[in-house]
Amino acid sequence: MAELKSVGVVGGGQMGSGIAQLAAMYGLDVHLIDTDPAALSGATKSISASIQRFVSKGQISQAAATDALGRLHCTSNLEELCSSDFIIEAIVESEDVKKKLFFNLDKIAKGTAILASNTSSISITRLASATSRPQQVIGMHFMNPPPIMKLVEIVRGADTSDNTFYATKALAERFGKIVICSQDFSGFIVNRILMPMINEAFHALYTGVATKEDIDTGMKLGTNHPMGPLELADFIGLDVCLSIMRVLHAGLGDSKYSPCPLLVQYVDAGRLGKKRGIGVYDYRKVPESLKPSSRL
Repeated sequence: MAELKSVGVVGGGQMGSGIAQLAAMYGLDVHLIDTDPAALSGATKSISASIQRFVSKGQISQAAATDALGRLHCTSNLEELCSSDFIIEAIVESEDVKKKLFFNLDKIAKGTAILASNTSSISITRLASATSRPQQVIGMHFMNPPPIMKLVEIVRGADTSDNTFYATKALAERFGKIVICSQDFSGFIVNRILMPMINEAFHALYTGVATKEDIDTGMKLGTNHPMGPLELADFIGLDVCLSIMRVLHAGLGDSKYSPCPLLVQYVDAGRLGKKRGIGVYDYRKVPESLKPSSRL
């Protein structure tokens, strides 16, 4: 495959904007697509702020930051991906929604374009079946946040070609990432191990084994994890955790992957984690007028 010059990213959330930022910082022209204007606006601000943090830490120059932002194009028009060499999908973790997008991308993208999914659990083979180019469909799972985390998990579908795999690996390495490769089984490597641990932490909280603080402190200090499992679930998004557990349960058919009722309840209540201000923990700022006075 010829050298990649342009990348399309579909989805303006935390993952999509982070992937778009990476591509722009590493010299690629980037089209970031989202149908929600508010999401695009938020992504633009987030990317700009993130790049400026790299400048303030001396990791890149101001000129490089300006150049990167100049390579970023935000739009709600999927048709603008018609000339992209490599397209990465980073939308909601729903197989039906992703399949519909891949069906549309297959019609829009040029014949040589690779279609990659940032899915953290869904079958690449099934996503590829929605296209006429299954040999050019692959999983490219970035960790959150993409500009910081060093890992990319690559997943080959049943028909993914060697050329597609090596082009995807080369792109990840261009971004400074370390690549691991997984077979196309539900949850792949990272979430096959991580999500059951998070689910078990919810069970420990649900059954009263310990407080949320002690569960997280136990795993941070006892196993040297930088973040406890419940805090990490809030950071990932409880809705995402629940979706992945359901994929594991359906795909692997073992009751040990059944989502904890407390996780289901929190998602039903809209307690989705940091992005909503409340999940396992409450991140909302208490108004000054409601804070207790220090005066006796």
